[in-house]
Amino acid sequence: MPAEQRDRRPRRPTAADGLLIVDKPAGWTSHDVVAKARWLAGTRKVGHAGTLDPMATGVLVLGVGRATRLLTYVVGADKEYRATIRLGVSTTTDDAEGEVVARTPVPEVPGGLAEAVRALTGPIQQVPSSVSAIKIDGQRAYARVRAGEDVQLTARPVTMHEFEVGEVRAADGIVDLDVRVVCSSGTYIRALARDLGIALGVGGHLTMLRRTRVGGYPVESARTLDELEAWPMDRPLDTLPLADAARATFPVRELTGPEAVALGHGQRIAPSGVDGAERTVAAIGPGGDLVALIEDRGPQARPVLVFAAP
Repeated sequence: MPAEQRDRRPRRPTAADGLLIVDKPAGWTSHDVVAKARWLAGTRKVGHAGTLDPMATGVLVLGVGRATRLLTYVVGADKEYRATIRLGVSTTTDDAEGEVVARTPVPEVPGGLAEAVRALTGPIQQVPSSVSAIKIDGQRAYARVRAGEDVQLTARPVTMHEFEVGEVRAADGIVDLDVRVVCSSGTYIRALARDLGIALGVGGHLTMLRRTRVGGYPVESARTLDELEAWPMDRPLDTLPLADAARATFPVRELTGPEAVALGHGQRIAPSGVDGAERTVAAIGPGGDLVALIEDRGPQARPVLVFAAP
């Protein structure tokens, strides 16, 4: 749409600070969805937690207003996917959008499938696809590939918490596997399809990908862009309030009135007693509002992000 036409569109009222859980359609980039959400929410302050490839669909978590400060934590949450892996064909991008580089006929389900899946479950070292968005010397890997460079990325630790094979379809020398994957942040499902094909000696790539959950945000709670577009022009777009968004991501500490006041001023309070990976805690005030994110530091809990006004 030309800029002069965009400028004549009626301005929507600004949405409240919170999260938008969007069911991203195929063919859209994550940046496209953010751009659309900025208009729908009536604010430029919109960001996303974790990129989805254009071919992928499913959960894309957007932050509006002050909720963009939560996205750093949402990005690190585990994720669940449904996908289809095609064995017998390798592509330049490890998915269906790339050029075919090798074909190995697979007349039936290859032997060793269960063992290969088990070997790719749990903590593993994964080399991301060369067309990923990882930056190399300030430039995205996919941009370097498109410029003709031979990009070699290093392996990084990821965890496949669950890797399950469902329906298996064999025809015309290829085998399609419908799979369900629960994995840590930073995992590439395209690379998983590639590595499974390599382990079986037949090659493989991804033909379908749908993200069904990001942390505590399942696809059932997501809204499509069509549903968001249908929102009345004279009403601010509904968002998931900050406190509810925090409850879905962090352990919660209910504050007393004096504790809420202290945190609002950036002061420390008594420790929460939460250790390990969940040491960041959502501190909720007596009125149900998100006051701060806090972390235990020795004998006290200190605020790492303050949302409430002093």
